[in-house]
Amino acid sequence: MQVRIVHDAPGSVRTGALVVPVFSGAPLDGAAKEIDTQLHGAIAEVIPGEISGKFGDVSLIHAHDKPYKRVLLIGLGDAKRFEPHMLARFTGTAVRYLGRRNVRDIAIVLPPQVKGNETASASFLVEGATTGAFDATVYQKTPEKRSGADELAILAGGCDEKALQEGVARGEILGDAVNFARKLAITPANDMTPAHMAKAAKKAAKETGLDVDILDEDRCREEGMGSFLSVAQGSAQPPKFIVLKYEGNPGSKELLALVGKGITFDSGGVSLKPPERMEEMKYDMSGAAGVIAAMRAIAKLKPKINVVGIAPATENMPGGRATKPGDIFTAMNGKTIEVINTDAEGRLILADALCYANKLGATKIIDAATLTGACVIALGHTASAAVSNNDELVQQFLAAAKPTGERYWQMPLFDEYGDLMKSDIADLKNTGGRPAGVLTASAFLKAFAGDTPWVHLDIAGTAYLDAESAWQARGPTGTPVRAFVAFAEQLSRNGKA
Repeated sequence: MQVRIVHDAPGSVRTGALVVPVFSGAPLDGAAKEIDTQLHGAIAEVIPGEISGKFGDVSLIHAHDKPYKRVLLIGLGDAKRFEPHMLARFTGTAVRYLGRRNVRDIAIVLPPQVKGNETASASFLVEGATTGAFDATVYQKTPEKRSGADELAILAGGCDEKALQEGVARGEILGDAVNFARKLAITPANDMTPAHMAKAAKKAAKETGLDVDILDEDRCREEGMGSFLSVAQGSAQPPKFIVLKYEGNPGSKELLALVGKGITFDSGGVSLKPPERMEEMKYDMSGAAGVIAAMRAIAKLKPKINVVGIAPATENMPGGRATKPGDIFTAMNGKTIEVINTDAEGRLILADALCYANKLGATKIIDAATLTGACVIALGHTASAAVSNNDELVQQFLAAAKPTGERYWQMPLFDEYGDLMKSDIADLKNTGGRPAGVLTASAFLKAFAGDTPWVHLDIAGTAYLDAESAWQARGPTGTPVRAFVAFAEQLSRNGKA
């Protein structure tokens, strides 16, 4: 997609479609009023009957003999509640709606709220256009529908062009990273084995200058990763423990660790899952995909911070060598774990990943995992859970994540949740039963984060969608790439890296 900043007046721009924002309850003004006059009241005619300005509302008007062939009106909701991240959904909606109608040359009219916040706004515009172009039809020989635009013109108006250009560059990097994570996640497990994921990480590292280290099974055993390997032993596919390093501040002792669950397929193991919708368990590596994609973006954006990305990758299968309920394994930090349910495997691989992050000298750890169905029950598909052993760190993370449009909700980590994870025979057991499943799983992970400030993100309800929305395809969402990158950038700006 070619992105241009242009200074044409909205009424004179030559394009396949002019995309105009509409706010609910607001009178027509600015570009919308100018275009309405040119179209002899055609916009006023559809407001509020056909489009009220509600967020995501869409109405298409054909312009016939004008330089712009069509006008696409898209609602942005209440103008008083506008935030720049809404522009990602705005342009995502535009490229999906118009692309499927073979309109691939579009021009965007900026809302007046962009002035003074041009860089962030342009970044979200381009990110949304890039992610909106992603479709789930990657294995179709002849895709039925094609989203996206070939040319995107942003009408600068009175905005700062340099700031807009900076935003465009950032938005291209972020949009590409989000789509990279989505492509990894949507790839079926026969084409996204642990080895395939390691290969993708190596390629990303080579393209961006990241250091990469892939620990095979023998090296993992030497490190004492009995918890991670307990999940891997039932699969014919060898596990890979992926480590990516970015050194943006060589003089600093601070090290941010991003850790992601990389179960490339989760059958449940011996505690086999029901067959219905088991095909979606290819998404159980979304946390790891997010880590690899975020590290790719961080390497391109070059914040002054040191970051390590850790992605333990394995299948969870019920083979003849598979872990059985009741088996006990020893994690890297020496803690013994009784496996009660082999389908509570994500925490087992994260346990050793958290230990390894500490071994590498991490001073802050953020992990992300499609960890519990309980999180979907608690928060649905609207928000991810955030659980932490350090209130200052989690508040920093939430503040960084909020402007990205990814939603996280802090949940408590009382000592009693840890009590539920105590085993009669080992130090810990890997499940505490149905009640408070998000929090007992978090309490288990806390035992391996140790004293390092740590935040756990349960993205089970947000990593993928059951149905497409106006601005993105059905399937993986790229969560938590945006939040990971934003947090790294915030630490860099605040001098805490």
